[in-house]
Amino acid sequence: QVQLVESGGGLVQPGGSLTLSCVATGVSLDEYGIGWFRQAPGKEREGVSCMGGTDGTTYYGDSVKGRFTISKDNPKNTVYLQMNSLKPEDTAVYYCTLLAPQSTARRVCLHPEIYAYDYWGQGTQVIVSS
Repeated sequence: QVQLVESGGGLVQPGGSLTLSCVATGVSLDEYGIGWFRQAPGKEREGVSCMGGTDGTTYYGDSVKGRFTISKDNPKNTVYLQMNSLKPEDTAVYYCTLLAPQSTARRVCLHPEIYAYDYWGQGTQVIVSS
């Protein structure tokens, strides 16, 4: 019943921008935390940015601070990731997932094995290359 659908990925040159979207059905995003994660070939999945479900806090991984922005539109049940100044190392498949609402954005983003619900969507591919 719960579905998360990511979109907005594509091919972009270094320094360019993309906006990713994640639309949730079967659940209200205002009741949960939400996070963006990515996985590149040969690398572990990493937390990119997360938003707390109740405290309104946000967290950004060190590699994306100052370049990415997470936001949420509750009436549309959609979360966004605005990505600017993209680098080749940002190339990955990006996923969104629901996160437990009772903890901080930093904690849930760093420990999805504990706090993430088992809804990841299919992901959207981002390729940054000239």
